[in-house]
Amino acid sequence: MARAIAVLIGSPGSGKSTVGEALARRLGADLLCTDTEIEKRAGKPVGDIFLEDGEEHFRALEREIVAEALRTWEGVIAVGGGAVLDEDTRRDLADHHVVYLQVEFAEAAKRVGMDAARPLLAGNPRSRLRRLLDERLPVYESLATVTVPTTGYHPEEIVDAVLPSLDAGRTAT
Repeated sequence: MARAIAVLIGSPGSGKSTVGEALARRLGADLLCTDTEIEKRAGKPVGDIFLEDGEEHFRALEREIVAEALRTWEGVIAVGGGAVLDEDTRRDLADHHVVYLQVEFAEAAKRVGMDAARPLLAGNPRSRLRRLLDERLPVYESLATVTVPTTGYHPEEIVDAVLPSLDAGRTAT
């Protein structure tokens, strides 16, 4: 079984894709962003999947792709913010080095903005983002091997904070 170097989790706007790219580059590894992989396989953007096929269909695709990535990917994985709500995904993540990219609400709202590509934030994005953060926070915290704050930090600074936890994980095994 392959082992991902690190699995990044966090809310919308936490920097999973951006930090994932920087971390993978620094490690000389590849990044798999599960939302991007879902779009590639479905042949349409996440927002269109939600609109045309429904959230249930999206979550089934997400579960399949996340499970496959956790079994086979040897680089860095950036997991969509809601993937951790699936019980099987949480169980699968227990065997991996999970980096929770923690972001404060105001910063997440600024980063996400009025992004129409985020279907769960449609309508009142600030209110919906607040609710998502509140309901997902305990899940993110419970899954984290390490928590790294991202508010006010450049992606390279966040990578600098993640790297020691990876070294610690390698020496502990």
